[in-house]
Amino acid sequence: MATILGGGRRLLLAVVCAVAVANVYAVQPVLDAVGSDLGLTSGGLGWLVAVGQAGYLAGLVTLVPLGDVLDRRRLIAGHLVLTAAGSAVVAASTTAPLALAGLGVAGMFAVVVQTTVAYTAAVSPPHERGRNIGTVTSGVVVGILGARVMSGFLAEAAGWRSVYATLAAASMVLAGLVMISLPPDESREGAHGGYRQVIASMGSLVAADRMFRSRAALAFFVFASFGTLWSGLALPLSAEPWHLTPAQIGLFALAGLAGALGAARAGRWADRGYAGPVTGWALVVLIVSWTFTACTGQSLWLLSAGVILLDLAVQAVHVSNQHLITTARPRQAGGVIGAYMAFYSLGSALGAVTTAWTYATAGWPAACLLGAGYATAALAVWALSPRPRPPGAAPHQPPECLSCPSPIRAPRGVE
Repeated sequence: MATILGGGRRLLLAVVCAVAVANVYAVQPVLDAVGSDLGLTSGGLGWLVAVGQAGYLAGLVTLVPLGDVLDRRRLIAGHLVLTAAGSAVVAASTTAPLALAGLGVAGMFAVVVQTTVAYTAAVSPPHERGRNIGTVTSGVVVGILGARVMSGFLAEAAGWRSVYATLAAASMVLAGLVMISLPPDESREGAHGGYRQVIASMGSLVAADRMFRSRAALAFFVFASFGTLWSGLALPLSAEPWHLTPAQIGLFALAGLAGALGAARAGRWADRGYAGPVTGWALVVLIVSWTFTACTGQSLWLLSAGVILLDLAVQAVHVSNQHLITTARPRQAGGVIGAYMAFYSLGSALGAVTTAWTYATAGWPAACLLGAGYATAALAVWALSPRPRPPGAAPHQPPECLSCPSPIRAPRGVE
């Protein structure tokens, strides 16, 4: 049953997302310090990032679908406790293998972010679903970008271990607040079909649901573009002519926080039926943003403008995507979001890997061209995709079959 989410509850859910996702990204600004303390070689530092991302991808496939068969409020609280346990292990680790194990656990259970989004979609009235998803998703933006700033300053003030001690404490506090403050997820009442059926339905989504397929492809290319910027930006900023320190580079994440504003506004537009055109315009803005970012060597102001435009565009597309796929299958939100976010993660990984190689081979302008190329591919996908239902059209809900291994395809009007 839909519930009114007041401002306080929306804020709590947004903070849950911010803290959870920070567990995955907080290591990036302190790689050298962690590696030096634990005796890792420069070649082994990449594992500190990779193990968290690998854990996150595993959690998307195995943990997020649990929300379609269990009360998501309890899952959110439980996963926050386990995320805290992983971060506590990292903070107390004395060897590299122990730190890697902690990072893997924290990354895996940080998918509580997606369970939180699915919970928000499930308990929201249809006319507020986009607004609520947008507000909660803004916490993800704050967490991804804010983690870079917070991690750098905490490490300088009290050492890198303080970063993970703080995250562990925050996760435990939030677990308690979730159980005290949030209503149970009553959308699970009367649900049938088990975990295996949910996993099977995730695997068949790409083949059976054209709308999901197009939105997943959009996520793949959009987050490849996003990953191109945020995995490679430190390279030109630490080189000629700027020679910025890691803390100074981390401050550029503050410009990216404008994406949080874009997420909230995109959700309101999606509620009014404009997810389709908002996606198209956002992709055009994403392409244009790279023309500013390409001028990094000449002007940090132009770079800042590019960062703001990119994050606004990416979050507008991301929120529109989640609104459409959860509206089409509200009782399968966990499995749908888990499958969708797998494409998000793969796209981010592609952007990170190809950016490092492109920068080393041809420099930052070529890396910017690569990012713009991913954005252009996303625009092409959007142009060839079915249009969402226009405002004022009669609503249609796809038939539900939670016990079936393969989900029933939505009617043409929903695609």
